[in-house]
Amino acid sequence: MSAAGTTSRQLGDPTPADRATRSRAWTVTGLLVVFMMINFADKSVLGLAADEIRADLGLSATQFGFANSAFFLLFSVAAVVVGMYADRVRPSTVILIMALLWSVAQVPPAIGGGLAVLIGSRVMLGAAEGPAFPVAQHAAFSWFPDHRRNLPGALVTLGITLGVITAAPGLTWIIDHHHWRTALWVLAAVGLVWAVVWHLLGGTGTYRTTDAAPRDAAGTGPSEAAGEPVSYRRVFATRTWLAVTAAYFTCYWGVALMLVWLPSYLRNGLGYSSAEAGRLVVLPWAMGAVVLLAQAGVTGWLMRRGVSTRWARGGVGGAALGLGALACLGVPLVDGTGAKTALLAIGFGLAGSYAAVAATTVSELAPPARASGALGVMNAVVTTAGLAAPAVVGVMVDSQGAAGYQNAVVITGVLLLVGALLSATLVDPSRDRALLRA
Repeated sequence: MSAAGTTSRQLGDPTPADRATRSRAWTVTGLLVVFMMINFADKSVLGLAADEIRADLGLSATQFGFANSAFFLLFSVAAVVVGMYADRVRPSTVILIMALLWSVAQVPPAIGGGLAVLIGSRVMLGAAEGPAFPVAQHAAFSWFPDHRRNLPGALVTLGITLGVITAAPGLTWIIDHHHWRTALWVLAAVGLVWAVVWHLLGGTGTYRTTDAAPRDAAGTGPSEAAGEPVSYRRVFATRTWLAVTAAYFTCYWGVALMLVWLPSYLRNGLGYSSAEAGRLVVLPWAMGAVVLLAQAGVTGWLMRRGVSTRWARGGVGGAALGLGALACLGVPLVDGTGAKTALLAIGFGLAGSYAAVAATTVSELAPPARASGALGVMNAVVTTAGLAAPAVVGVMVDSQGAAGYQNAVVITGVLLLVGALLSATLVDPSRDRALLRA
């Protein structure tokens, strides 16, 4: 070997194999971003077509709210079961199966039928999509050591935002010009195409979820070598897991409200046209995208400077939730649709960024053999907000009229404020990880 070659290797230059692995890691991350985009396009389509579906099927706001809540009926159960199952098999296989099921679930209501068919389809879609976020995060993290996971974790979460931003205008146009059932056919086709690409290019990396180094030949990481895996009960009993789950619940309440009722609020509460609402509904998601990337940058910057993840994750995430809460609580205090729309975008956008904080925090906390299950159970608890929020808001709209939308935003602000306090005061993954290893 030449002196130059020796010097290059001593300086830590990546080998061709290292470069290929890094390239594959980012390819898989990119595919997982698109995976989450499709996931949330599937979720958002009924909200975008709310008025058309209610008119077509003769539904009250309460009935429509319960139809959307049905999506979450098996969502949480599937998140737990599949999340724990993903600890034993390759998450890439689980992801492929989920994507195929999403497309199949869109077909019955696309063909025809009434409320019963719509509810059955949403139950099936929810069961197939329930594990998507934790398994996608788990798959992405398998390609990166812990200190490099903030960006890929944020990007996968960003797929949620991008899914609505890119889908809302296009799906609204399809709904307005070609019927809401046609939009379901389009989503089914997109899901099938993605599944084919994932089958060809996707995969699982060699890092365990909380390891700083790849798995050894036996498939175990350094944290498992010392003894038996920590029980799920101990992980779930930590203050960090309890607090981050509760804070994420308040975030998801806002996400569910955005998905199902924000387009209707913009149209029926603030007086925008269907086309205007289709464009404006992307504002909080766009705000969320900016906040997500900023949060990842700030968190990574703090961690590189030795700041504990109590502040880099729990503190930063809590600050975002707190600012989002203040914006939501300010909606009834301002006049004019423009001011209210701006506060909605800021409030929901800031709140939605907590998903990435929650995922990276639990991944840091949980031992490798319990990581996917801990993420899955967290997601299951959190998404019960999606089961409750659409139905609660539907009842409020039927009983209070347009004022019900605004009152729902105020309730969301109160919940976010509670989540902010819990995140800022109780989340400390490094402390609780040390207690689990003791």
